[in-house]
Amino acid sequence: MLSLSTPLEKSNLSDMAYAALKQALLSGRFAPGERIVLRELAAGMGISLTPVRDAINHLIAERVLERGPGGQKGGATIPWLDSAHFHQLMVLRADLESRLAVAAAANIAPEAVLELETIVDQMRQSIDHDNKSTYLDLHRQFHFSLYRHAHMDVVYEITEILWLRCGPALNAVLRDYVPNLKRRDYHRDALIELKKGNIDNVGRCIRSDIEEAGAYICAQLDQEEGYLSMHRAPDKKVLAGV
Repeated sequence: MLSLSTPLEKSNLSDMAYAALKQALLSGRFAPGERIVLRELAAGMGISLTPVRDAINHLIAERVLERGPGGQKGGATIPWLDSAHFHQLMVLRADLESRLAVAAAANIAPEAVLELETIVDQMRQSIDHDNKSTYLDLHRQFHFSLYRHAHMDVVYEITEILWLRCGPALNAVLRDYVPNLKRRDYHRDALIELKKGNIDNVGRCIRSDIEEAGAYICAQLDQEEGYLSMHRAPDKKVLAGV
């Protein structure tokens, strides 16, 4: 259950609940197939059901969440992503985010580069301490802290929706993937190129980061789909010769 350190203010509650849910999804705090119960979510946020329901309906309209079995009163579920669907999302992410990175590299101020360096250092520490939740938060902060300097609002917003749809899959496989990041840290590489002023190389680093992660996660999803297919109960019609 999502909970906040302090209850939300009683103004613009629907927007604030939406923002809180987005942050949780972007950070991979929900797993694929997980059910979101409205009453539990509202209790964790310290608000009534109505703004939470509004926020859930907003995310369902964006195809980030799926409607629960009880209609609007039944909450929502985190969609399962197959490898083909996830691959499409990552292709879009690689194209859009590499463009955002190049545009950001051309505009970013030196003090913002120092902020990114701090985040990269914290990401490394979270890997060394095997803190998955902290890593996911910092990972999101790095990318969007960079992208906001692109001043490409439409592309930024589309990218955020793609992240919302990818977040649960990242949560599902990150435990196995994080050690691989120690062999090649594209976030550090992007930071180095940013300091050198190699604008196009910043975009290439971000693209490589997304494509490598996407290939790994797709392989994991393929493996999981194969396992489920092998262990699925036989169809009664097939057994009956129908």
